[in-house]
Amino acid sequence: MTLKRRQFLTTAAVSAGALAMPGYIRSARAAETIQVGALYSQTGGLSVVEKMLASAVQLAASEINASGGVLGKQIEVIVEDGASDPKTFAEKAQKLVIKDKVQTVFGCHTSASRKAVLPIFERRNAMLFYQTHYEGFECSRNVVYLGAVPNQQLSNYIPWIINTLGKKKFFIVGSNYVYPREMAKVSKSLIEAGGAEWVADEYLELGHSEWAVMVNKIKESGADVVLSHVVGDSIISFYREFRNQGLSHAELPICATVTSEIEIAAMGPEYAAGSYTSFPYFMSIDRPENRSFIERYRAFVNDPKAITYHSLEAAYFQLFLWKQAVEKAGDFSADGIRENIRGQEYDAPGGPVKVDPDNLHTWVTPNIGQWQDDGQSKIVDSYGKPIKPLPYSGYGETAENLFCTAAGLDSSKL
Repeated sequence: MTLKRRQFLTTAAVSAGALAMPGYIRSARAAETIQVGALYSQTGGLSVVEKMLASAVQLAASEINASGGVLGKQIEVIVEDGASDPKTFAEKAQKLVIKDKVQTVFGCHTSASRKAVLPIFERRNAMLFYQTHYEGFECSRNVVYLGAVPNQQLSNYIPWIINTLGKKKFFIVGSNYVYPREMAKVSKSLIEAGGAEWVADEYLELGHSEWAVMVNKIKESGADVVLSHVVGDSIISFYREFRNQGLSHAELPICATVTSEIEIAAMGPEYAAGSYTSFPYFMSIDRPENRSFIERYRAFVNDPKAITYHSLEAAYFQLFLWKQAVEKAGDFSADGIRENIRGQEYDAPGGPVKVDPDNLHTWVTPNIGQWQDDGQSKIVDSYGKPIKPLPYSGYGETAENLFCTAAGLDSSKL
C-alpha cells in the first residue's frame, strides 16, 4: 500500500502522448519522488497500535511534501504489513530493501520485530528508524533509535520515587521477556544506590490476564510501591485486578515504564488515576507545538478524539530528522544518512530532541506523569532538558565510559 497523497505523476508541461508511455511514467516518477518504507503491523494483535504509528509517518511525509519535499523530491511512503509476526516483518523488510531498493525504512514496534529485520539492514546497508522505547543492549550502525533507553526512563524516576514519594520497598513486576528483565536490572541498581530495597522481582507471560495471585503476592509482600514493567494487554488486566482487590494508588502506587495513554483509555482512567509513568512524551505536555501536533494528527486520521502517545510522537518527528540528514548529505544514501544524522536536532512536539553522534540513539527529556481521572497525565516532575542515551547503562556504561560509539561496540567492556 502506498501513500494516497501523490502529487508527482502529472505536470502541465507534458503531452497526453508522453503520459501514455510506460517508460516515461517510470522515469518521471523516479525523478520526482523518493520512496521510503513504513513497516508496521496492519493486521494481527499489534495492529491497533502500529496503524497509528504508520499514520504518524504518513502525516509527517505529507507535511514535508506540502513544504516542498526533500531535495526537490516528494516522499512516497510504501506501507508494508508486518502482521504482528517477526518472521513476516523480516520478509517485508527484504521486499522493501531488496525488491523496492528502499534506502530508509521507518518501522517495527517491538524488539522482536526489530531483531528479526536487523540482519537484513546490516547486510544490505540500509537504514532503519526505530521509534519505540526499548531495553538497550544494541549498537548498530544501520539503526537510528528514537525512543528512550533505560537510563532515560529510570535515572530520575527511581530517585524521585524514593525521595519524593518516600517509598523504600519496591515490588518489581513485569512481562516475561527481554525488555522488562533488562529494565529490572537497571532498576535494581538504582534502587540499591538510593538506599531502598526491592522485595520481589516477578514475571508473568506476555498476554497473561489472570492477575489475582500476583496482586495478592503484592498485598502480602510488605512493599510500599510497585514498579511495573508489564506490557501490552496484561497492563489492563493488572490495573483492574489491583483495584478490584482494594489496593489504592494513594497508599501503594503503581509506578510504570510502559503504561501510556493507549492503555489508560482501554482500561478506563478510574483504574489508573493516581498512578505514575515515566516517559519522554505525554499527550498533556503543554506546548504550542504539541497542541498543534495533536490537532493535525486528529485531522489527518479524521478522529477528533484520537490519542497521541510517546511512540507515536517519535514516529512523527523521526522523518524530520531524516530530512535534515538527507539535506545535509545531499543525497538519500544510507551512508550519507548515517553520517549526517549524527548530532541532528529537532524541536519535536514534546520538546527538543537530538541524535547522539556516538551511538545513533536520541537525547530525550525524562518526564514523570501522574494519571488523572480524565485519562490524561499531570507532569509532576521533569528533568528539564534532554539527557544522553546510554544503551548499555545496565552493564556499567556511563557518559564518561561509552560502550557504543561511532566506531561500533567495544565488547571488551561488557
